[in-house]
Amino acid sequence: MLVMPASGAQLRIRAAGFPARKTIEEFDWDAQPAVRQQIASLASGGFVTEARNVVLLGPPGTGKTHLATGLGIAAAGHGHRVLFATATEWVTRLTDAHRAGRLPQELVRLRRYGLIIVDEVGYLPFEQDAANLFFQLVSSRYEHASLILTSNLPFSGWGGVFGDQAVAAAMIDRVVHHADVLTLKGASYRLRNRGIDTLPSIKTQDTAD
Repeated sequence: MLVMPASGAQLRIRAAGFPARKTIEEFDWDAQPAVRQQIASLASGGFVTEARNVVLLGPPGTGKTHLATGLGIAAAGHGHRVLFATATEWVTRLTDAHRAGRLPQELVRLRRYGLIIVDEVGYLPFEQDAANLFFQLVSSRYEHASLILTSNLPFSGWGGVFGDQAVAAAMIDRVVHHADVLTLKGASYRLRNRGIDTLPSIKTQDTAD
């Protein structure tokens, strides 16, 4: 059987490290109709060309990772290099580079990727050194390359994640300066038809927080 070579887009998608291939077209819009138009616009990939960011906020199970992945796959389809990892995985990667004395080189290398996706910001708190490394990642990409971040916490809760209100404020300032911030609402899709209506609540406040 003839095996056709993978397209450039398929190679970029494979190299991105997505936990699963979930496209925008496969998303259940009945659960999140309010953000459908914004996501459709972002899927054109223009935000990557303009070095803008996307922040997806909302409770667990509302589709943040699916949408982040879908936007990443769409960006890869438009010719952009993409990397996906959780916030914890990014910190581990940066810590390893720092210990090896090559953090500046790693940050320069990562900036060659048009889009980096940071999933699950806020699920686990960072120690001070880790928070500083993450701040360096955000700063190195400011107005140069794009980030997509997902979080179950409002911005007002990020100080607790990074252990320092000043660091959190400076990071949020750089992230949202050129960003689309989308808030997802509702119950977890994972709990549908399980007889569980809600999870312990984490209030997702207005994006102005």
